[in-house]
Amino acid sequence: MSKYDISRVKRSKEKAKITYDKLSKWYDLFSGKTENKYRDAGLKKLAAMKGDTVLEIGFGTGRCILALAESVGSFGMVYGIDISKGMCQITRNRVQRAGLSDRVVLECADALNLPFADGFFDAIFMSFTLELFDTPEIPLLLDECTRVLNKVGRICIVALSKEGNHKNVKSFYEWLHRCFPNSFDCRPIYVKRSIENAGFRVLSQDIMYMWGLSVEIVLAEKQSIYTTEP
Repeated sequence: MSKYDISRVKRSKEKAKITYDKLSKWYDLFSGKTENKYRDAGLKKLAAMKGDTVLEIGFGTGRCILALAESVGSFGMVYGIDISKGMCQITRNRVQRAGLSDRVVLECADALNLPFADGFFDAIFMSFTLELFDTPEIPLLLDECTRVLNKVGRICIVALSKEGNHKNVKSFYEWLHRCFPNSFDCRPIYVKRSIENAGFRVLSQDIMYMWGLSVEIVLAEKQSIYTTEP
């Protein structure tokens, strides 16, 4: 996969923080309902279980954090990391209202340096987040995911994809991303290929469509569980 196949991200992380801080109070109104169908498909595929310790990267307004917290039960834990303080506050309030603060920990930080120990998580979930990272950062983020997952850990990623049909729609969206990077901040990427290049074993790949744009939903696990000791 050539790096030139994927549009670059021109917006700085500081600008991204400012944008999402401003959007945090209104995000669910104009984007949440559109994306929920695909997030739910990813959550179903991840299938977090009672007692799991799960990380969500880029949790936004916290809808999936709540769903994960319900899935892991009182003996599990859900951790979330997001770059936006506004999103963190919205989600923290949502978690408190739901009475789930005892099993949710939220961090406002850059996911390229996950503040967690090696092998800490059973599962990782990302939805409409990986495609926000610049092309050279994608393998770095996936390396961090590998590091913090345990030996039988699994990861599910939902993201805009360059796979699938409707190439003209994708091309037009990529043009919008290049011309208006603050308004059209994400862009299609190769999800399955990126995960495989990071050393994961892909278990399943689904492609859905959102307004003609491909959405790739990929479930994978750490390759190490298939490696036998000499």
